[in-house]
Amino acid sequence: MNTKRTFPESELIINADGSCFHLHLKPEQLADKVILVGDPARVDTVAAHFDSKECEVSSREFHTITGMFKGKRITCQSHGIGCDNIDIVMNELDTLANIDYATRTEREEHRTLTCVRIGTCGGLQPFTPTGCFVASVKSIGFDGLLNYYAGRNVVCDVEMERAFKEHMKWNPIKGAPYVAIADADLINQVAANDMVRGYTVACGGFYGPQGRQLRADIADPEQNAKIESFEYEGMKICNFEMESSALAGLASLLGHRAMTCCMVIANRYAKKMNTDYKNSIDTLIEKVLDRI
Repeated sequence: MNTKRTFPESELIINADGSCFHLHLKPEQLADKVILVGDPARVDTVAAHFDSKECEVSSREFHTITGMFKGKRITCQSHGIGCDNIDIVMNELDTLANIDYATRTEREEHRTLTCVRIGTCGGLQPFTPTGCFVASVKSIGFDGLLNYYAGRNVVCDVEMERAFKEHMKWNPIKGAPYVAIADADLINQVAANDMVRGYTVACGGFYGPQGRQLRADIADPEQNAKIESFEYEGMKICNFEMESSALAGLASLLGHRAMTCCMVIANRYAKKMNTDYKNSIDTLIEKVLDRI
């Protein structure tokens, strides 16, 4: 007989109003379909497409709107920048779905969330120019987040990790990279036939970890060239961003479906940058809303 786990106050932190600690959301405010965005202001851009809005909550960088779009109940949630924030957001969304806040016990029936992150990224190949959309089939996490969780090998491509470390001549001082796998059915559903599919590197920072050199020198000046040349099972690394590995890995560990799709706003290969992207990303938002 299985005993339901109980979560103490120090682990499952519930605010006085019955909401989760960081997001300030209550269980009834969360839809099964979740759009994740980095920028809190982009939540308004996504929700502008909704037919109706049910609730809106803001706390720090976490901004949430739940509403209806063409008969589908959808939550749009911002997460800020970085895999550390995804650790907060994915875990707290899971508690809302799968823990009874009144009793602090795990619910008997698992509730599966479908999460699609819409972001921006830097393209790394000639075939990922500015303006194209990239769906992350697998994400190489430079952040190390998933290495703190039991079962990470079950949800990762360990063989690809070995091949990548060998190709890169990986310096262990940087910590072990992991390869998280996005939900294959969700990739097919959302990417369809008009997004580039490939691998993504999720970096632990915007400058040095992505090979950008300003006044501080970087440890491996050849890093990006080695990343661009890496190929595994006929597919290349298409882009840099900062959240996809943690999202795919944690979602899989917790029994949810997740993927990331990004619009390329900088092509590192061609050294081109488009800072005026906020209007054109609306096309990607519309695609995801229609397909989720």
